[in-house]
Amino acid sequence: MLDRVLLTNDDGIEAPGLEVMERIAAGLAREVWVVAPEHDQSGVSHAVSLHHPIRLTERGPRRWAVGGTPGDCVVMGLSHLMKEAPPQLLLSGVNRGGNLGVETVFSGTVGGAMTGMMLGIPSIALSQAWSDYANIPWDTAATLGPRIVRRLLDIGWSAGTCLNVNFPDCPADAAGPLTLARQGAGSVQGMDVEKRVDPRGFSYYWVSFRRGERDQGPESDIEALIAGRVVVTPLRYDRTDEEAYALLAARLPR
Repeated sequence: MLDRVLLTNDDGIEAPGLEVMERIAAGLAREVWVVAPEHDQSGVSHAVSLHHPIRLTERGPRRWAVGGTPGDCVVMGLSHLMKEAPPQLLLSGVNRGGNLGVETVFSGTVGGAMTGMMLGIPSIALSQAWSDYANIPWDTAATLGPRIVRRLLDIGWSAGTCLNVNFPDCPADAAGPLTLARQGAGSVQGMDVEKRVDPRGFSYYWVSFRRGERDQGPESDIEALIAGRVVVTPLRYDRTDEEAYALLAARLPR
């Protein structure tokens, strides 16, 4: 049993996935701290607020809402609220929808975990896949989550890495085993901008992903999740492309 664990997310402090995460964490640590965004912060990646103040609101014992990003929440938790007694683990999620492939770059859920890792705390992002928004299988993450997190803690991982876990869109008793996978290509094929006009005649815009089928490559996270398995992918900040590095190294000084 851990002394304390810090929870955050990107769907906001009132999100149902955070309640699921609290159920998971309750059996892992004596103290569960929640520091989560006041409002939905999906898609903000690793962003932190450097150009405006951050508002902090107490919502209950060891429970705080932050007027900012998941990264802000993690910084406030680790460098302010829990500075004198840091957690042994940070959990980010449970996200409403999978975080797979290139979309992990945009994910605020993964961004929260990456920020925790950067600040020296073992961190895991957790996400629940779904196909029917009205019937998200939260019980899958709630049922399997404690066992999955304990197993990963028993195995351990490097300090420069966070783990990205995705639960499949099926009942818990139908889910396959915890499976190690690589980050696949994902389904994003581009981005679209839709122009609209508000009632006062001013233009505004919606940005969205354009998705489609792509070759995912070997041992991909997406193919493992589609097969009904619980998927874990280790992620890190270093995005150096070794093939391109070798090509450029033959022509450029080092």
